[in-house]
Amino acid sequence: MAGGKVDARLSFCHSATLPLCNSATLLLYTVTTTLPPKLRALDIRPVEHEGQPFFRFSDPQRLIEGYLLIPQPLAMVLAFCDGRRSIPEMCAAFERHYQVAIDTKVVEDLFQALDKAMMLENARAGEARRMAIETFRSAPYRQPSLAGRSYPADARQLWGHLQGYLEQADVDVAEIDWSTPVGLLSPHIDYPRGGAVYAKIWKRATLAARQAERVILIGTDHYGDDPFTLTRQSYATPYGKLPTVQPVVDRLVDVIGEDAAFAGELRHQGEHSLELVATWLHHMRGGQAVELVPILVGSLRSVANDAHDPSTSKKVAGVLDVLRQACEDQRTLVIASGDLAHVGPAFGGNPLNDQGKAEIKAIDYQLLKQMQAGDSLGFYRSIQSINNRNNVCGVTPIFLTMQTLGNLRGEQFGYAVCPADEANSSIVTVAGVFFGA
Repeated sequence: MAGGKVDARLSFCHSATLPLCNSATLLLYTVTTTLPPKLRALDIRPVEHEGQPFFRFSDPQRLIEGYLLIPQPLAMVLAFCDGRRSIPEMCAAFERHYQVAIDTKVVEDLFQALDKAMMLENARAGEARRMAIETFRSAPYRQPSLAGRSYPADARQLWGHLQGYLEQADVDVAEIDWSTPVGLLSPHIDYPRGGAVYAKIWKRATLAARQAERVILIGTDHYGDDPFTLTRQSYATPYGKLPTVQPVVDRLVDVIGEDAAFAGELRHQGEHSLELVATWLHHMRGGQAVELVPILVGSLRSVANDAHDPSTSKKVAGVLDVLRQACEDQRTLVIASGDLAHVGPAFGGNPLNDQGKAEIKAIDYQLLKQMQAGDSLGFYRSIQSINNRNNVCGVTPIFLTMQTLGNLRGEQFGYAVCPADEANSSIVTVAGVFFGA
């Protein structure tokens, strides 16, 4: 906002595969509604475009392909977009807070661009969502959205790619005691950064993956606040289809409620936390299918009676009962798809130096010790005690997996500190843990 002027350039890119668009079309429209606007749940990230700071707005539910680039000063007005303020009221709130004048017409143009991009909660986006759900559910399976982008789409190429990681993993393949369910924590970071950790935990879990008759896959929902989000759609990988266990989904719906269980179902389309782990699972099985229960999970705070023990919640306890019952009649592998810390400027924090990275690692290892001890409540409470300031994105998947398994002891396989920006001042940390009797 240099010189008290707000940059009003808007651009929309129709390719969602690149961090920035190569060409942009200016979107300027006339406002057609006087209702207080409200943003949908969006993926918002700071980026640089043509040397200027922008925010990239994209839709995790993919009602429209592409993303909107909004200059950072102009985007700050959206902090006042809560569904209660009109556009003039948002402008007034912006001016009071920042002591900078803003042209109402510029903000009107912004909201018409957001409306055009299906990023507002309104009837237009609602109809688009209804049609998108119909399309998603009528497909033969959930398409692997990252195949050909983050990993090879060709099965033979993928086989060689993942085998390359496994050949470097110095881990023994051990027998599995199926007297109880078994489980593991797998990363869901991209393969180039997390490949070594993926390989160690999945090599240890080789026989568990091959012998399992059912897999419960619990992954982080990065873009939704819903505690549990289900789908009846089956997942596919380049090796084929992993059929979703419909009776288990039905029993979960009885606990969660139909509307709540599927409100964010479209996030399954693009969420990487389940896809990247399901691909490793299918690889370790040599392409052989297995029954799958895919569950996306957000924070449990909204349904927790006790902030220190979410399992006391009727809804969480009901979900856990269903998952435990699903483990009783078949060899069941329960997988938590989760990474650990996300710290630094890439995640809205301060740059990390070597000392800061060492402190993050020490905290991670304390959490890993609690996993190894089978102490799910200790793990959860440790994170809550510091208000999850390290942005551990695997909190809910790990907690639910350990609770489902009856707090089996774990064994750590691999740990990595992965760079998350070009300056190496932001990091993501990942680890693998195997839970068994």
